[in-house]
Amino acid sequence: MKKIVLILLCVIVPFLWAHPDRDPSNLAGAGLTAAGNTGSSSLPLNRVVILTSGLAYYEHSGQINGNVNIDFPFRLDAVNDALKTLIINDPSSANPSVAYQSEQTLYQTLRSLSIDLSDQPNLALILSRLRGVEIEIYSPTLFSGRVVGIEYRTVSSGFMASNEPWLLLNTSQGLRSFNMSTINSIRFLDPVVEQDLNRALDLIASSRNSFSRLLTVNLPGNDRRDVTVSYVIPSPVWKVSYRLDLGSPNPLFQGWAIVDNDSDNDWNDVTLSLVAGRPTSFIQNLYPPYYVSRPTLPLSIAGVASATTHDQSYPMPSYAPVAEAEYMMMNDTAFSGTSMMRAQSEPPMMAPAPTIAGGNVQTAAGSAAGGQFEFTIRNPVNLNRRMSAMLPLVESAIDARKILIYNGGRHPRLGAEITNTTGMKLPAGPITVYDQVYAGDALLEFWNEDEKRLISFGDDLSVTAVSSDTNTRLVSSVTVSGGVMTINRNVTFIKTYTFINSGSESKMMIVEHNKTTQTDLISPVAFEQTATTYRFEVTLPPHRETILTVSEQRPISERITLLSMRQDTFLSYITNHEIPANVRQVLQQAVELRQAADAATLAVRDIETQRSRLIADQDRIRRNLEAVGSQTSQGQEYLNRLTSMDNEIDTMTLNLDTANRNARTAQQAYESFIAGINLQ
Repeated sequence: MKKIVLILLCVIVPFLWAHPDRDPSNLAGAGLTAAGNTGSSSLPLNRVVILTSGLAYYEHSGQINGNVNIDFPFRLDAVNDALKTLIINDPSSANPSVAYQSEQTLYQTLRSLSIDLSDQPNLALILSRLRGVEIEIYSPTLFSGRVVGIEYRTVSSGFMASNEPWLLLNTSQGLRSFNMSTINSIRFLDPVVEQDLNRALDLIASSRNSFSRLLTVNLPGNDRRDVTVSYVIPSPVWKVSYRLDLGSPNPLFQGWAIVDNDSDNDWNDVTLSLVAGRPTSFIQNLYPPYYVSRPTLPLSIAGVASATTHDQSYPMPSYAPVAEAEYMMMNDTAFSGTSMMRAQSEPPMMAPAPTIAGGNVQTAAGSAAGGQFEFTIRNPVNLNRRMSAMLPLVESAIDARKILIYNGGRHPRLGAEITNTTGMKLPAGPITVYDQVYAGDALLEFWNEDEKRLISFGDDLSVTAVSSDTNTRLVSSVTVSGGVMTINRNVTFIKTYTFINSGSESKMMIVEHNKTTQTDLISPVAFEQTATTYRFEVTLPPHRETILTVSEQRPISERITLLSMRQDTFLSYITNHEIPANVRQVLQQAVELRQAADAATLAVRDIETQRSRLIADQDRIRRNLEAVGSQTSQGQEYLNRLTSMDNEIDTMTLNLDTANRNARTAQQAYESFIAGINLQ
């Protein structure tokens, strides 16, 4: 069984330290060429899978022998994805590794050399960094010595002054200074400095292509074997465009896939697959070095151990062990059973291409792929880098009928009802519609197998439409229970469509009627519905007016507490003929009891008012009596009136008690009647 090695970051070594003479710009456009110290081979690109999520799967396979290093050039923006998704399938390599130039390799390597060219220094700065190094100069004759340093002197020229660098050199004749502008050449006598200078220049030359990076896959081995290397990198999404011919007896549907090769490799006899779906994908910044901040701790000197407590532990959940053979089978399934990796000995599963009479286009084969849908172009694809192509995707006769579609506005839309009988799940894209001639453009969302869709591609100016809205509110039922009257009403929303077909042909139209919130359709019967609309089929005779009336109904309820209802409100319901007769009769009895209770309450208030008036008069007479005295004739008259008023107050007190009892009895009778009503 093949051993599959998943490489994320096995071995990371500074690439230019190991291969300082390698120039990625020279390999970026040369395909994938393997070259190493112990062996070389080629690993051609043989399969590409482009996804609608902005990614592409590349698979290289071939035969190698012995230890091989394979260089993979990637655009800078693709390195993170390549590191995250790189897969190596080598049956005999026990210790594969991946080496690459990190983001800081060039800068750090240049800084490490004895002659530092990392910051693009000038000659004066280079020599100032090489103090003590022995050099040989011509200025204009030959001098040799060790660099002491660089000093700057002010030189005046007319009204201008400038600082010019002077080289201080310790020669056999002592210290000498040389104007840098007079030095014709410089040669380093130290072989290490000369070697580092050449190496720095090689590094700088190799980094000219700042948009490409090399990943070197090292595959150690001793025999000849077939290997596969695959990865996923960003790619332009593949597009699709369709054509629909409604002018023929059997409507013809045709689809073309548009692909772009923006990679650094030519596609030569590549098996190309196109996947429609929406997988989860993200970028993780794996390419640049990442340094973790660490705390500074005191020296580990023996001392007193601190007291520590530990939390209580719990047993780990038990899992059934997986046998090794079963584990390998799971891994083979994971890598070889999806669109990401298939064993070389097993060709991709392909559904038979749709056939149509008279067709001569080799379309793609479709199959399910990991919850998505995969189209595999039947013939190998040849496409140079930075080029694009349009490839046949599907061609088949489908079920279609020409209709009009109305969903508002002055005119209905020219359209068609189409059913996906191609046997494929088709991605979203534009449709160019032909009906003898060019008829218009339509848009198609993701189209599942055997799914029926409506498309529209223009306005039918021969049909005009107007619409109007009304609504009614009618009582459907009234219930009374527990002192609460519930009135159920139905609100009916009526929309009237009027269509005038001024053409000479009868036309079939589908009316999309927007659903009203929380309503039920009453009439007419819709032949289908969507989440937001009902659909009705309407035939439009020529030179005729056609009316479609759509009724929807929404139930509403009104709850009324009878004890708190005003008497005039009672009377309004009694006279409302929408209320059932038995309910109105009960409400009439309730009104009569309510009137009796109100009359009894009013009688109590009248007696209380009269009694309060008599008591007030008594107080006034007593004050007058105190003023005139009880022995006077006026005082005697006041005494007689007080006595008479006392008798009246006593009588009214008895009457008030009787009136209160009558009022309570009437109120209790009213409340008991209300509570006892039960009309369902």
